[in-house]
Amino acid sequence: MSTLLFYAIAFTLGCYTLASLMVLVRLLRGPRAQDRVFALDLLYMQAMLVVLVIGIFHHSDLYFEVALLIALFGFVSSAGMAKFILRGEVIE
Repeated sequence: MSTLLFYAIAFTLGCYTLASLMVLVRLLRGPRAQDRVFALDLLYMQAMLVVLVIGIFHHSDLYFEVALLIALFGFVSSAGMAKFILRGEVIE
């Protein structure tokens, strides 16, 4: 692995860590439920991106499949939380 790619991956993971900490603050302090749902959706997205970057680092396809599962579960849970906020129930 080239040195430039190693430093780019380290910088990217550092940026994702900083962004995740800021989103975590919004998740805990969000004044409305919509803010918390959006923050949780961003955390899913950032977790997926971190897994993708680690997959690039390790040259493994397994990480890409894990990222796809994280994206799938993140979408389903965001849709469920949005429906709960709008209607007060998830299953009719």
